[in-house]
Amino acid sequence: MSKRVLHVQVDEPMSASLERARAAMAALQRGETPEAYFGVGFQSMAQMLGVFSAKRMELIHYLRAQGPLTLAELACVQGAAYENIEADVAALLEWLAIEQDETGRLSVPWDEIDVHFPLASKAA
Repeated sequence: MSKRVLHVQVDEPMSASLERARAAMAALQRGETPEAYFGVGFQSMAQMLGVFSAKRMELIHYLRAQGPLTLAELACVQGAAYENIEADVAALLEWLAIEQDETGRLSVPWDEIDVHFPLASKAA
């Protein structure tokens, strides 16, 4: 079984996203199954860090290690106000870092979260 990776792109040119989509469509037209790609994109590092803050990364690690938990269980074990955990969970759900099943239990479906932040090259 292959690793499930969430690709987090910061300041990626639209052409790169379009090329991935084009390659996947070409593979499908050839009757091939393209490699699964799960990704989210941010315009800036500041925007990305607003979502993937240090506290939220701790939450992701905890959920990954402990397995599925309800929002109430997560707030209890984290010793945090329910409203704060609820806001963190909402943001992480929106950006695909965690998922919620039909019973309301939260989990991390990823084996890895890969952040790609290209550094702009300066003109000589």
